[in-house]
Amino acid sequence: MSDRSSIEWTEATWNPTTGCDRVSDGCDNCYALTLAKRLKAMGSPKYQADGDPRTSGPGFGLTVHPGALHVPYAWKSPRTVFVNSMSDLFHARVPLDFVRQVFQVMADTPQHTYQVLTKRARRLRQIAGRLEWPPNLWMGVSVESERELARVDDLRQVPAAVRFLSCEPLIGPLVGLDVTKIDWVIIGGESGPGARAMDMSWAAHVVDRCQAAGCAPFVKQLGSCWGKHHKDIDQFPEVLRVREYPKRYAYAWS
Repeated sequence: MSDRSSIEWTEATWNPTTGCDRVSDGCDNCYALTLAKRLKAMGSPKYQADGDPRTSGPGFGLTVHPGALHVPYAWKSPRTVFVNSMSDLFHARVPLDFVRQVFQVMADTPQHTYQVLTKRARRLRQIAGRLEWPPNLWMGVSVESERELARVDDLRQVPAAVRFLSCEPLIGPLVGLDVTKIDWVIIGGESGPGARAMDMSWAAHVVDRCQAAGCAPFVKQLGSCWGKHHKDIDQFPEVLRVREYPKRYAYAWS
């Protein structure tokens, strides 16, 4: 797989681990699980371990790839990197020592900006004090519905330079959302087969909470239920035509 990314809020991906297990409703239509099955069939060596069929699938068993740790050192120009687009670095079966090695790579390559996203917010909080946090690391948690708001409280306790939320797929209202000490919020509907519709008012509420608190909102997409132009920002309702980045770190996108 190419390390270049088509994800609107990043430039490249790096997967020192692959595979995962469903942990909440936001995982129900996981794009990575579907892609892993395809990559396994194609013979991709990183996707040959099968996961538990109850929570994972073919080619999607959690696998650690020490050989992938060298990859960022070879990138000549600075880039913004989404870490583990095909996994979760804070999965329970990723050894703490390996998480530390990934963090060390980030520290060794300060020219790059790294974005780490997890649904395992509790483990993130529990081991955060045992990690050295480089200033070029942005740490985020997924918050797809009100049931997962506790993840935000866990994130607030993490000493990352930038803390962010991914409210994608947004599958319910986030009435109790508090973005205090959060720098950035990605908002998006679900895409692909079986996509669940995002109510525009849910997204508008998140944007409003961000703007009131000085947190940067980034509306990625409306979701495929809203038609073929769901990624075209010019087609969004006016209140959702906003794609900002963390103000303290705008250099990463200059």
